[in-house]
Amino acid sequence: MHLIWLRTDLRLHDNTALTAASQRGPVAAIYLITPQQWLAHDDAPCKVDFWLRNLHALSQALGKLNIPLLIRHADTWDQAPGVLSQLCRELKVESVHVNEEYGIHESRRDSAVAQALEAAGVTFHSYLDQLFFQPGSVLTKSGTYFQVFSRFRKVCYTRLHSALPPLVTSPKVQAGLDLQSDAIPNRIEGFEPPSETLRALWPAGEDEARRRLDAFADEQISYYKNERDFPAKPGTSQLSAYLAAGVVSPRQCLHAALQSNQGEFESGDIGTITWINELLWREFYKHILVGYPRVSRHRAFRPETEAVAWRDAPKDLAAWQQARTGLPIIDAAMRQLLETGWMHNRLRMVVAMFLTKNLLIDWREGERFFMRHLIDGDLAANNGGWQWSSSTGTDSAPYFRIFSPLSQSEKFDSEGLFIKHWLPELAALNKKEVHNPEAAGGLFGVADYPRAIVDLKKSRERALAAFRSLPSRQEMAEHD
Repeated sequence: MHLIWLRTDLRLHDNTALTAASQRGPVAAIYLITPQQWLAHDDAPCKVDFWLRNLHALSQALGKLNIPLLIRHADTWDQAPGVLSQLCRELKVESVHVNEEYGIHESRRDSAVAQALEAAGVTFHSYLDQLFFQPGSVLTKSGTYFQVFSRFRKVCYTRLHSALPPLVTSPKVQAGLDLQSDAIPNRIEGFEPPSETLRALWPAGEDEARRRLDAFADEQISYYKNERDFPAKPGTSQLSAYLAAGVVSPRQCLHAALQSNQGEFESGDIGTITWINELLWREFYKHILVGYPRVSRHRAFRPETEAVAWRDAPKDLAAWQQARTGLPIIDAAMRQLLETGWMHNRLRMVVAMFLTKNLLIDWREGERFFMRHLIDGDLAANNGGWQWSSSTGTDSAPYFRIFSPLSQSEKFDSEGLFIKHWLPELAALNKKEVHNPEAAGGLFGVADYPRAIVDLKKSRERALAAFRSLPSRQEMAEHD
């Protein structure tokens, strides 16, 4: 018998490891419940719930192919080698198949499991699946990992022109095994289940992921470039949670996009090109995880920025976390996150810059808070986004580029529709006042909405001063 160990690849179709395992003979699937590891990685309760719901759907789909889905507990990844070795002995497993994952802890886990299994005579096979290109295969001329996205993308384009990653065939029905699927828990201790309202926003299963992908590619993708920055419009694909859990693959996304654009990714429909770029940003940040492991260790990508004098400001941090900053676009975005497990991408940048520049609070506080609430939380993308916004990361915004929450609000939510949806207490304000109720004076009686916790102009100057005083890379190298 052969085993597929499922992780962030909760799908039947276009699943490299699953297909490879099934081609060798009878196959069973295994999923490990690892609560302490999830807590250590700040995985959001709504994300854990989403995984469990997708496992239910996947178990039914696998059942139709006579592939049982087994559930085992390993509190942390340190226990994975022992739990999997034991299972392989019980079932007389010949080989275990996985799709590669890329954080430093994931790599260590897989090395330890491979070692334990191979010592027991079980072969361990890992496959490229959640990326188009193997990390380490897209490098600069001097053989290093790219640090600038546009150059990385250029090489990816060249590679895609010569060889588009094909979709993998799905496994076929196999003869029934004398092995029952395990019941999937509906909840895990330590992870409070989300509201039914939140669950309804994110139905589980491959059929839903495919429906969203098809609807986006058919109806919305052409408008993506023009509409993706406006949070009140349905301009994005709403696929990020499904991609993060592997309910849909990046290859499926790429093929659907290309199909809507006559096979082109550099010319033709500008919306499609822009969306494919987003798939390549996702790729870029995962390559960064492998090339620069320090970002998996909560370190700044740019070492000189470790010296930023971040403020210890618990009250300001709490006001940001609880959507009480007195800046409507920030508070509306944070309420969207708290209530839906998701935040519009433009607003992720706006709230991250506000925290790290206007409040001068360490980006790691924001990164952790996002991970604890995002249904699409993904280490590479979340870390990449936070370090970009805080000017500590790869290809990041220059430190003097600081988004003004007010101008972002006026530009991308000009009518105040997004703000009024999430902050109904501001519904009576007109479209000018809604961005900055304080400027309207006390006449409008928005008694239950707080005053701004920071002066935007002064705080901008404070951030510029903090970054200007940093040593340069050259100075740091001379001191080493």
